[in-house]
Amino acid sequence: MSLDDSPREECGVVGIVAPGREVARLAYFALHALQHRGQESAGIAVSDAGHVMVQRDLGLVANVFDESALRSLRGDAAIGHVRYSTTGSNRWENAQPVVRNRGRAVVALGHNGNLTNTDDLRALVDDGDGEPLMATTDSELMAAVLAAQEGSLLDAACAVMPHLSGAYSVVCLTESELVAFRDAHGVRPLVVGRLDGGWCVASETCALDQIGAEFVRDVAPGEALRVTADGIESRQALPPRPPRLCVFENIYFARPDSRLDGASLWQQRHDMGVELAREAPADADLVVGLPDSGTPAAIGFAHQSGIPYGEAVVRNRYVGRSFIQPDQDLRRQGVRLKFNPLREVIDGKSLVVVDDSIVRGTTTRQVVQMLRDAGAREVHMRISSPPVQWPCFYGIDMPDRSELVASEHTVDEIAALTGCTTLAYLSLPGLARALGMPLEGFCHACFTGEYPIPVPEQALKLRLEDAIDPARV
Repeated sequence: MSLDDSPREECGVVGIVAPGREVARLAYFALHALQHRGQESAGIAVSDAGHVMVQRDLGLVANVFDESALRSLRGDAAIGHVRYSTTGSNRWENAQPVVRNRGRAVVALGHNGNLTNTDDLRALVDDGDGEPLMATTDSELMAAVLAAQEGSLLDAACAVMPHLSGAYSVVCLTESELVAFRDAHGVRPLVVGRLDGGWCVASETCALDQIGAEFVRDVAPGEALRVTADGIESRQALPPRPPRLCVFENIYFARPDSRLDGASLWQQRHDMGVELAREAPADADLVVGLPDSGTPAAIGFAHQSGIPYGEAVVRNRYVGRSFIQPDQDLRRQGVRLKFNPLREVIDGKSLVVVDDSIVRGTTTRQVVQMLRDAGAREVHMRISSPPVQWPCFYGIDMPDRSELVASEHTVDEIAALTGCTTLAYLSLPGLARALGMPLEGFCHACFTGEYPIPVPEQALKLRLEDAIDPARV
């Protein structure tokens, strides 16, 4: 649903080596394609003639970079990052790529994911003798540990990876190397592409499409690789464990025009709607998808059910994350900042409304009320994922379990709380059928509580902020 009540995007990364081409400009357009993964900050680091230059700031990609900035970021290699905070607050110091001194050189790093052993990492770098930690993110801890290693950047990555616990897809850059690596379960996506005159890595294939790169393969779980103009040098730094790609990438996070593990996400989401129609049919006049994340599943539901699909809600695509907060009256009707119903389509009709998830339930309640105010006779909510009952510790900003409405209420109770006529979720077996592969290959802990990687007993979004010495900031 992509509103305040829904799971939040995490981050997106890109790395490009292409001598003779404007790598910063390529990274800029790749980050545009990944903007949905994070809207709080953006940054690009380039390597040129023995130097690393970094520009990063709070805001969207188009706000952080202009033509003069891109012209100043010259080099043969670049990494880029868009961020939504899952650890550490939204402030300039936490924008990425983060930079750490490495002897007389520097290392810049961008990270998608979340580490679960930050206390252990802090003990390795926070001895008071080295460079102070200025940010409040696990990404800076990772960069600090990486910068302390000897040898090449690829050697350093391979040495650090056994000390990292959690989910991570990482790009990092020095004056002479660009390296990427991924956790042993492959929780967060990372793909390799081939460019005219170079190679690249990115969080999603849509970023490769944006810059004219050809998809080659996924970075394997536990793999570290050095990206050069001539190709990829690969090392299996960790023994690969059973793959556990985050299933919410398939349900919601990744763009529908991306492919994961060779599968079309648009088709998978369409098939989630097909399965939902089989499991939970409804007697209605029209199937409506909440744009944009609910649209493919709504089309699938309509195809399977025979109920016409219609556009009944218009989304304001220019309302994203903003540093200007609405006034109290607007905040109370928050959903109307993004959605406006088409009364001519809705009035007097019974609707099936398809969305990807319900987290707290407050936004769903606002959507249902908005549709009833527009004249809907009935609102049958259909959710193209199972109930979210457990928080995520691997890079999605989900609230504490006590705030997850499905953890404490039955489906009928949630229907009553949100005001819809009926409510149904896609089952776990239905989700597996739609994906076309067993759920054992995914992390689905937010539905089942079965965490594939050990998680801390208490993990809060700002727990690193509590630990940092204020005198250093």
